[in-house]
Amino acid sequence: MKGQRKCSLCEAEMELSYVPMEEWKMDGFLCGRCYSRKLAEFYPGEHVRVEPSEK
Repeated sequence: MKGQRKCSLCEAEMELSYVPMEEWKMDGFLCGRCYSRKLAEFYPGEHVRVEPSEK
């Protein structure tokens, strides 16, 4: 999403915003940090980030 928005949780201004999952029953958009926290909260356990493969 382009443009400045404020995160629905921490109210930080963000250039890149994330749409919350429907299961979270939230309105608005999240910053990357809050999205990651919410994701870890909803899906507990160890999470491994996968880097895009280089061509």
